[in-house]
Amino acid sequence: MNTDVRVRTCLWFEDGGEAAARFYVTLVPDSRIESVFRPEPDGPALVVDFTLGGAPYQILNGGPGFPPTEAASIAVVTRDQEETDRLWEVLTADGGKGGRCSWLTDRFGVSWQVCPRALIECLMSDDRAAAGRAFEAMMAMGRIDIAAIEAAFRGP
Repeated sequence: MNTDVRVRTCLWFEDGGEAAARFYVTLVPDSRIESVFRPEPDGPALVVDFTLGGAPYQILNGGPGFPPTEAASIAVVTRDQEETDRLWEVLTADGGKGGRCSWLTDRFGVSWQVCPRALIECLMSDDRAAAGRAFEAMMAMGRIDIAAIEAAFRGP
């Protein structure tokens, strides 16, 4: 564990957290496993510290009782449609499930928002009518289609 990092988001898993962390660090640049604590040398991990896109995370294999919930999610801002599609595909594969408005749940039960920068820029525009059109378009989507968002933003 990098003890210089004072704040980390901790995700509680029943078990299998090490597999999740090892998968997550393959998704975005500036991601890596930092440390794995095993109470028994050949046993399963109890705590995995990792960095995801430069942000510090921790997974605790704490046992049953606190399953993941949509109340907490990992938000990733993507550069373009290609990155958006790649992350959406890999995160919904093998038992993951797409949701609405850029939200999905991965195979480990963790919620994600895969949100293109273009969507954020449209929604934050000073042109509130255009932003409203982009918002309405987003509300009808699961995976975000940047071209459709931009077309809605430009209007009729």
